[in-house]
Amino acid sequence: MKTAMIKILFCGINGRMGKNTLETIAQSAAFSEKFKVYAGVDITPDQNAMIPVYSDIYKVPEKPDVIVDFSHHSALPSILGYAEQKRVPAVICTTGHSPEELELLKEAARKIPVFYSGNMSIGINLLTYLTRKVASILGEDFDIEIVEAHHNKKLDAPSGTALMLANAASKGVPYNAEYVYDRHSYRKQRSKEEIGIHSIRAGTIVGEHCVIFAGSNETLTLSHSASSRAAFATGALRASEYILGKPAGMYDMNDVLEMFDI
Repeated sequence: MKTAMIKILFCGINGRMGKNTLETIAQSAAFSEKFKVYAGVDITPDQNAMIPVYSDIYKVPEKPDVIVDFSHHSALPSILGYAEQKRVPAVICTTGHSPEELELLKEAARKIPVFYSGNMSIGINLLTYLTRKVASILGEDFDIEIVEAHHNKKLDAPSGTALMLANAASKGVPYNAEYVYDRHSYRKQRSKEEIGIHSIRAGTIVGEHCVIFAGSNETLTLSHSASSRAAFATGALRASEYILGKPAGMYDMNDVLEMFDI
């Protein structure tokens, strides 16, 4: 018996990730049998789209199975408000949220399932896991530096993924880590507690992240490079499937990775 398709309401449908997710579903037999983006929300509705696109999420008439958000962090209050009203799970893939918006996520998670990750790539989340593991082994004697590169249209810096990696490293080291962004305003010797974070914005780079563990006479580097946004679309779809039927709470890619016995 064929299972019902998962109906996705996609916020930010006219952006790069919206278009890429539609292509990812269309190009995969497994995904096209399982997922359907039946409507979208965007600040600039496209009247020629193959699916209806609304400028106001509250005007979407049909209840979705799950909301996927790749829009802008400022849209979070309305997205969560709609998700709570309709009692549907939300997969939040947008980055750059303010502390107040992150609190909104926590509040919403008390009522509905909320999946939140600074990066939806399975590979990046494995890199995050490895970063924490290596930091717990080498952190006492190795300096940690994080370098990230993205396309020239990305608005936030550092990336949400770079902060994910920094947070993972800080959980592994035996000291209270201090994040230092670039070093142009510093003229002093690097302290042991620093985790350096550096951002590059250029060309059409999809996403590159590198974690450097530099010790005495040796260096270990962990890195990940995304060649296509399809990696993020695939992760978002897996998250959408994972969160269905879950109780209220906050979920992330670590929960998905547990399915692989990591």
